[in-house]
Amino acid sequence: MNKILISSCLLGVPVRYDGTMQQLLHPQIMTWQQQGRIIAFCPEAAGGLSTPRDPAEINNDKVISNKGDDVTAAFRLGAKKTLRVCQQYGIKFALLKESSPSCGRNTIYNGEHQGIKIAGMGLTAALLEENGVRVFSEQQLPALLQALA
Repeated sequence: MNKILISSCLLGVPVRYDGTMQQLLHPQIMTWQQQGRIIAFCPEAAGGLSTPRDPAEINNDKVISNKGDDVTAAFRLGAKKTLRVCQQYGIKFALLKESSPSCGRNTIYNGEHQGIKIAGMGLTAALLEENGVRVFSEQQLPALLQALA
């Protein structure tokens, strides 16, 4: 059975920027866990960022924290490590956290730290898609299930 990469925060691991999680409770995820199909991964933690950490948003191809720090290198490193994991396990599908500067599939924040979402992709989601991994957000779980069927 094929493995599926899932954002660690969606599996109940408190790795989000604010030290929390956004656990996605769904019977299919529990089934995948029992089958050993899930690879949990947090690109931001893999890139060396701490938990908690300052919120960051994409602005002009850079990832900038709300304090003005450029954290692009850590986000890029995390994206590359995520791609390596997908390649190592032959992963073709990923379920990632929407609106994250790493994992956002359809939306990200506008880069001005005002809580405004815009259409766009996080660095990890974009890199995975560019390399043949189909990325879905937690809001697209039915579409992922259909793609896997």
